[in-house]
Order: sequence, then C-alpha cells, then structure tokens
Amino acid sequence: MGALPKSSYMSPAEYLQWENSRGDDEKYEYVDGQVYAMAGASRAHNRIAMKLTNLLFNHLEGGSCEVYQSDRKVGIRSLETNRYYYPDVQVSCEEETDPYYNTLPCLIIEVLSDSTAYKDRTEKLAAYRLFVSLQEYVLCSQDTPHIEVYRRSTEWAREIYTAGQVLTLASVGLDVAVDDVYRFLM
Repeated sequence: MGALPKSSYMSPAEYLQWENSRGDDEKYEYVDGQVYAMAGASRAHNRIAMKLTNLLFNHLEGGSCEVYQSDRKVGIRSLETNRYYYPDVQVSCEEETDPYYNTLPCLIIEVLSDSTAYKDRTEKLAAYRLFVSLQEYVLCSQDTPHIEVYRRSTEWAREIYTAGQVLTLASVGLDVAVDDVYRFLM
C-alpha cells in the first residue's frame, strides 16, 4: 500500500503518479492540491449504482458511448481548479485518451449517502458543470426512491423524480423507471 504523502499540498502530476502507482484498492479524490480518502459504500448504494450501470451498459452496447463505474476518475482541469473525482457512474460518448481518467463525460451519476450528500449537491455539482460535454448530473438517494436531475439544457435547474415516475436521460436517450432502480427497497 502506498503511503499518503506527508506534504499538505500535492500537484496534479504528483497525485496522478501516486494514485496510479499504488497497489491497494483504496481510492482518493483530489481537489486543488488536497487529497481525500473515499469512504466505503453501503449495500443499497452499490445496488443502485450497479442497477444504473447495467441499464446504461445494456442500452449503450454496440454504440460509441461507454459507461464506467466508480473505478474510473474524471479529471477537471482549468485555470481556476484541478480536481479528480470518482463518480459512481459516468458515460462518455467521446474518444477518451487518458488511461486513468475521463475529461468528456456527458452523464454523471452519484448515489447519495449522509456523508456525501452535501458535497455531491454543492462542490461536485459546481465542479462537474465545468465539463463542456456534461449534459446531465443525476443524484440518487440510497435510502428512498428519490432522484434529482440537473441538466445543462435547463440551466442546471433541479428536477425531482420519485416512486411511480419515469425520468428520461436525454444525454443517452434512455428512459428509467424510478421503481426499477429502487425495486429492492419496495
């Protein structure tokens, strides 16, 4: 296991070299020089992420878009910020050239927990909006059938979907029944 460097600041290049050379399964996110360990996920969290990944994978199979689970980072690099996050699910329909992270996602999905909900709704929403390719950002409660969708086409206004409703992921042309995602809770 690679030890976390003792310095309180790490450059993006140092982070990527360190993160990609470690031999353990731990994941760390990077925000403007600071490195943060990621917490483990609950059973419900994993079931929701897996259900959405499966729906997207089956829908996109054979096309130019690819779906990725939480082991693939996204990299946001601009004059103002350098960040690397591990979204729960992401889709990219562009040719991605880096072997470790994507820079052109069209869809990002995060499953909320008590410890991540605030960060996902604020910090990550603001950061993900910097992707010129991103069309939709989806937040799924892990405890109740509740999905929030933020779309570039509506200037990132929040839409809420609950039990009995169907949401359309326009970025990939997929209709998702909220009940299908949360069937294990019902």
